[in-house]
Amino acid sequence: MFELPKSRAHLLARRDWLLRGGVGLGCAALATLLHGSQAVSAAEKDATNSLPHHKPRAKRVIFLCQSGGPSQLDLFDPKPVVSERHGEELPDTIRMGQRLTTMTSQQSSLPIQKSPFAFAKHGKCGMELSELLPHTAKVVDDICLIRSLYTEAINHDPGLTLLQTGSQLPGRASMGSWLSYGLGSENENLPAFVVLISGGDVGDQPLYGRLWGAGFLPSQHQGVRLSQTGDLIPYLSSPPGVDTATRRRSLDTLAALNRLGHEKTGDAETLARLKQYELSAGMQLAVPELADLSQESATTLAEYGPNVSKPGSYARNCLLARRLVERGVRFVQLYHRDWDHHLRVVDGLKKQTAATDQPTAALLADLKQRGLLDDTLVIWGGEFGRAAYCQGTLDSPTYGRDHHPRCFAMWLAGGGIRPGYVHGETDDFSYNIVRQPMHINDLHATLLHLLGIDHLRLSFRSQGHDFRLTDVAGNVVREILA
Repeated sequence: MFELPKSRAHLLARRDWLLRGGVGLGCAALATLLHGSQAVSAAEKDATNSLPHHKPRAKRVIFLCQSGGPSQLDLFDPKPVVSERHGEELPDTIRMGQRLTTMTSQQSSLPIQKSPFAFAKHGKCGMELSELLPHTAKVVDDICLIRSLYTEAINHDPGLTLLQTGSQLPGRASMGSWLSYGLGSENENLPAFVVLISGGDVGDQPLYGRLWGAGFLPSQHQGVRLSQTGDLIPYLSSPPGVDTATRRRSLDTLAALNRLGHEKTGDAETLARLKQYELSAGMQLAVPELADLSQESATTLAEYGPNVSKPGSYARNCLLARRLVERGVRFVQLYHRDWDHHLRVVDGLKKQTAATDQPTAALLADLKQRGLLDDTLVIWGGEFGRAAYCQGTLDSPTYGRDHHPRCFAMWLAGGGIRPGYVHGETDDFSYNIVRQPMHINDLHATLLHLLGIDHLRLSFRSQGHDFRLTDVAGNVVREILA
């Protein structure tokens, strides 16, 4: 006979009891039918999901997410034919009926717009980069440039959601949450997953908390966002008059009450809340030391550029990212906004590269100098690219470039990535991929592989479905591995 635990029996009505009893009997019958063929024991399932699945090349990740869609045509993918055919209509054989956003769908023509920026080869590898990236040019021998990424999303919200969670649909767990769930943190006083945000003006595309949310995973795996101004973690300090001993007694009492609550209700979020309280106590000790940049040498600070002293700047966040991974944080997510250049793309790119190029290169050099780059995977890129055709009036100071999901560029470095290598190729208009296409799900599969995880085996069951970061797709791209 099906029987409820006595501690929970009083919480359920008769109808609930009958419903759960029926489900339990049905599951038992199904398990009997599957015995010897598809049924997997708890021990076997634990062995399947034990991590890491293989020897990892990377221990941690820093994702420098350039929110808005940087133009690959002006930064990473030089196209002489675009310059030669400047002003001509984009051929139908190239566009192939691709749907347009509402920003350009009403234009009477789609004239090809050349890039005003010069490209040159750099490093021993001869990688071609725009003149807007002089500092990145100095570290090209450490990076792997991917020119053949693609996505289905043509607008920002679904594009960023896919990039961060593996699906365009909101509600899934983010990359950092998956790594926190699978690998945990190496520092009990700091979160496994930390988020930093910089850039952006009034009217820019917003960033939603669900982009670093845990989705269906236990809530302690969501990203912890550090503040752009003031204290890195607001309200972290104890109130006046509350000393460490009092704080400890308070936490112990809360823990006891939460355990009692969990015994009665079985709610997993009760335990998650308990873990968050303990993490907060640990952060009271760890965060002030993390934020104290007086420990950094004048040389190091100068390498990150003049904005490193400005709270909330991209430069300061890059330095904090290095300090976080140095202290055992598993996944650091930097978001830098204002790459959505529908208007004044030339001025916009100059502004954003001036803010990000030097700190990005300094972060790579800093990690390398400290021996951290070998097992730290660094990723730079946005949710999609920009189109070869002009948005607005050709050659006007206000012209821009519209969204382009069919091909865009991103680079990776460290953590088992093949350095000084260019992966993939696009057509003469940087509009379609002609060699080595790589989907966002492939990027995720490769990232997990470098961290010692088989993306097909890291899953979480929710509402009767086994979810994973790569959804129902994804392949490890071995050509970009060292």
